Amino acid sequence: MANEFAADVLVCGAGAAGLTLALELARRGISFRLIDKAGEPFPGSRGKGIQPRTQEVFEDLGILDKVVAAGGLYPMMRVYSRDGSFVEKDFGERPEPTPAEPYHIPLMIPQSRTEQIMRDRLAELGGHVEFGRELVGFEQDEDGVTARVVAGDREETLRVRYLVATDGGRSFVRRALGLDFPGKTLGVRAMVADVALTGLDRNWWHQFNEGDMQWMLSICPLGGTDLFQIQAPVPPEGEVDLSAAGLQQMVTERTGRMDILVHSVSWASAYEMNARLAARYRVGRIFLAGDAAHIHPPTGGQGLNTSVQDAYNLGWKLAAVLRGGPDDLLDSYESERRPVAEDILGLSTRLLDAGRRGDIRRGREVRQLDIGYPDSPLNLEGSARVGVLRAGDRAPDAPVAGAAGQPTRLFQLFKGTHWTLLINGEHAFLTRAGLHQYRLGDRADIIDTGNHVRAAYALAGGECVLVRPDGYIAAITSLDAEGISQLEAFFERVGLTIPGEAGQ
Repeated sequence: MANEFAADVLVCGAGAAGLTLALELARRGISFRLIDKAGEPFPGSRGKGIQPRTQEVFEDLGILDKVVAAGGLYPMMRVYSRDGSFVEKDFGERPEPTPAEPYHIPLMIPQSRTEQIMRDRLAELGGHVEFGRELVGFEQDEDGVTARVVAGDREETLRVRYLVATDGGRSFVRRALGLDFPGKTLGVRAMVADVALTGLDRNWWHQFNEGDMQWMLSICPLGGTDLFQIQAPVPPEGEVDLSAAGLQQMVTERTGRMDILVHSVSWASAYEMNARLAARYRVGRIFLAGDAAHIHPPTGGQGLNTSVQDAYNLGWKLAAVLRGGPDDLLDSYESERRPVAEDILGLSTRLLDAGRRGDIRRGREVRQLDIGYPDSPLNLEGSARVGVLRAGDRAPDAPVAGAAGQPTRLFQLFKGTHWTLLINGEHAFLTRAGLHQYRLGDRADIIDTGNHVRAAYALAGGECVLVRPDGYIAAITSLDAEGISQLEAFFERVGLTIPGEAGQ
């Protein structure tokens, strides 16, 4: 009998979350279909900020250098008063990079550019987006999901093992499942537009009437383009004129200047700000990720980044289960990611309130480097820890060198689809398929140049650290008999089997 499944996974929605998931599946050799009901890619700049933690994810996915080349850094701000005077300030902190945190400030790149780079990377891995295909119905059973997809006047029925909804805040899948999407409308209606504009210096982010919700206006040069992005609150009711003429009138009225000219509009949208979180992220073989699971106000630049990291968390787990790993790996997706979204909703809402008062300031909390999974069911904490680093934390980077003398970094050792075990000492390797192992200390294959690994991880002699495929610590434990026994049991829990065993 022929295989009844058209693919292992159907991904519904080809924005940043759907593309991240497709990349994660493609580089693991998992079959998928990635569909989007739009006839063509999203053209705008909506999610333009790439936070440091997402930059680390993009490095792992092999696209960071292209994202940096296509974008730029956020400029300093000029904040204008009604009399035309202005003060200059930064929109947030600009810390220096460290060995443990190599990426330190957000990048600015229009969302459309980011997604194009992701599609290009997906093509390198043999995948593609099927635009103009809409999911119109689905049913699931114990073995899979049967989905109905419409393209033009043709309907196709697909049988897949899993369905992942990355289809946005108005998610068809979430609604069809009857999942609650509690939260609130935040009482702010706003517009955003990408425009060709003259009369303002491109070296500054221009803010007018900060804190005045009737007259506030933001005009920011879009990194990597010749365009500016206009953002502004708008009246809660009525039509918003987003034409070049309508935006010109708004700019003139709110700035009091006749020299700022809007020449054309490449993309524009008006929207209500909401903060909402789905009651569940998993129903059987169906998952929600990205805006389908949570929607945020844009303050703090958290939405796209949280969506990317949802998919980055889910992708390796889907692949592991599809290759014979235990199903409860997939339960950890919701238990890890839903609390993160809940916290970020609170952060974005607090920043919105600060913006209303005219005193918004973005600090370390927006960079997402401190996000972790301290209560994850996938954590194995063995020996008592003297330092602050624990299972569930983000694994820090550090410069190291190979025994042959060439410099590298921990992130380069982590890069890819595997787990990584760093051993401080001469203990024997614990061979598993999908596990890369490196030894520090005497007879080491990795040299801790500058003692940065020691500073970040504080491993005692005979200890090891196990790093998940998504760059989070699963265990820091001793390699004594008890620790080895715990690790071997843990490997079984997450589907890391001895080469040659069933499922590999």
